[in-house]
Order: sequence, then C-alpha cells, then structure tokens
Amino acid sequence: MARVSGPGTTTVGIGVPVGGPGELLLDIAPQHPSAHGALRLALTLDGDRIATAEPIVGYMHRGAEKLFEVRDYRQILVLTNRHDWLSAFSNELGLVLALEKMLGIEVPVRAVWLRTLLAELNRVLSHLAFLGALPGDGAPVTAPARESLQAVMEELAGGRMHFMFNRIGGLKDDTPAGWSARCRAAVAAVRPHLPAVASYLAGSAFVERTRGVGILDPFLVGQYGLSGPVARASGVALDLRTTEPYLAYDELPAGVLRVVTRDAGDCLARFEVLLDQVTVSLDIADACLDALAPLAGPVNVRLPKVVRAPEGETYCWTENPLGINGYWLVSRGDKTPYRLKLRTASFNNVQALRDIVPGARVVDLVPILTSMFFVIGDIDK
Repeated sequence: MARVSGPGTTTVGIGVPVGGPGELLLDIAPQHPSAHGALRLALTLDGDRIATAEPIVGYMHRGAEKLFEVRDYRQILVLTNRHDWLSAFSNELGLVLALEKMLGIEVPVRAVWLRTLLAELNRVLSHLAFLGALPGDGAPVTAPARESLQAVMEELAGGRMHFMFNRIGGLKDDTPAGWSARCRAAVAAVRPHLPAVASYLAGSAFVERTRGVGILDPFLVGQYGLSGPVARASGVALDLRTTEPYLAYDELPAGVLRVVTRDAGDCLARFEVLLDQVTVSLDIADACLDALAPLAGPVNVRLPKVVRAPEGETYCWTENPLGINGYWLVSRGDKTPYRLKLRTASFNNVQALRDIVPGARVVDLVPILTSMFFVIGDIDK
C-alpha cells in the first residue's frame, strides 16, 4: 500500500481496491516513531461513505501496568497521572482511594473537600481542552478560560500538567495564604467564556455538521462498557458521583451535582453534554469553597516510611472527566503491588468507533473522532 508520511504526521494509505466494485481501503495511521500519540484507523470506503472502520491500538504501549509492579506505592503515583494527561489529578485520586481502603485510613475532612474541589477543577480543564478542539472554522478559543484555572492549580501543586498532589492519606500540602479567594476568582473567570461556546454549538454551520452524525445507540453503550459524557449523551445517566458517591459528593447541597444527559447520541449531543458539565463542575467548585471556608485542620495523616498494603485485593473506581476509571489492586503484603490493573474510559470509547463510524461520510470522521473524547495514553496505558 502506498503511504505518505513525515515526522509526526498522519500516514494515509492511498486508496486500493478491496471487496466489491467501488470499495477502497483508506488506512489512517500515524506511523512515525516520533509521533506523540498513535491511533490507527483502517477504513473501507464505498465512494465517500465509510463501509467499515477498525480502530487499531498499541502503537504507544508503555507497559504501565507492569511498571506498577516494580515500584512502591508512592512512586506509582508518578505513573498513574500520566495515562490520561488531561486528568492527572483524577488518575492519582483513584489509586490513593484504593490504598486508603485497603489500609483502613481515615482521611482528614479538610483533605476530602479539597480533593473534591481539585477533582472538579481538573474536570473543567479536561472538558475545556476538548471544547477547544471543536471542529470547524470560527470555533471559540477556550485557552484563556483554562489558563485561569491552570494558574491556581499550578500555584497549589507546582505542576501544570502532572500535579502529583495526592498522597496516601490526604494531600501533599495545605493551600497557600489567599489561595481560596484566587481559586474562587478563577472559577468566576471561566463562566463568561461559556456563552460563546454555547452559541457556536447552536450555530447552523456546526449543527449541520454534527446533528445526526456518529449516533451511539444506548445498547452499544452497555455492550462496549462506555461511560462519562459519551454515555450520558446517549441517555445513559450513569455517574459514579451520584450512584456510588465518594469524597464529599454526597454532602453537596441539593441541586448542585446534576447528571447532564441528552437522548440524541450524536456528535452534537456529546459536545452539549460536555459544555453543560463544565457549568455543573463550576457550581460544585463554588460549593466546595464554601464548605472549606470554616474548616481547619490537617490535610494528611502521618504514614510509615515504607507503605505496605495488607494481603488481599480491592477495586476502586471514580468518575473521571472522560468516564469511569478503575484500579484493581492485588497485594501480597509487599511495598509493591502484586497486580495493579487499570480500567480506562478512553479504551472503551475508541472500541465503539467500529460501530458508529460505518455509514458516515469521510468528511464526518473528524467530528466523530473529536466527540468520542479519548486520550491516546489512556488507550495504550
């Protein structure tokens, strides 16, 4: 098959006949070793329609789950916040919750509320990144909105992307003086940017390109184990923050935590859910700041120099920005896990492409891929 490629570019197989008359194979795949993320799609075309689509993963596989097994529990945090680099804090959170469950650690109340706040700020950062990648000309710029939150997260954690702020038993540090006020101002600064995104989603050009495109049936949501905004856009109201509350989600004031859904299941619905969830997360952040205002006390507990999880196993899942993120931890009483299995939302989202892409036009592929909300490292782990 002929290919056109260069450093970091997408490799496209030039149409070669396959199957019946008029069918061509289009191989879309970043193959260059310097490409940051690599998802290959093998498409069969019938004219400008896609007849079949096969997602092929594994080009970026780093063996994270095996690396987990040769690092102690503190060191593993460095790896967990990197598989979905847009959800670093949430990735760390799932692991420390699993360990705290096995160790029987009671986390200080102030740390619980701070974790809830930071998880929602991380959710907004992730959602705004995907909304900033909206397909089409004239899409609104979300970078200024993200930067206001990114600044307060960086001030607190010291990192812009890989926060490394969770610790077994709480958080690394307490907030610096005046941080809560700056955080509240950053949350307020995001809100004026959202009407421009909503206006763009409602515009005739975007609606024409996304309505009725890439429809995901609720049955497929169950078949592929989809979750997060992708599932909720198809009417599946699954949200672990309400069905199996953790952190302080069950202590929020009534009406603050709302499960946003749509019924259409198309590209437009997925982007609408994502935008609505930004508003919900900002409301939760404000509620957390209110709850934190009168709270005092530590944000972590003292631990031995070497942390050893007791022999046994546990499974902990959280509602990450892209959907359900789960850690299955098996311990033999050592300072390293015997097995730490990772369940990510992106892996399942990508598998569903083989059912929702066929029937679409080639020009529809970009909106479909953009609206399925996945991160390459979260697929290959």
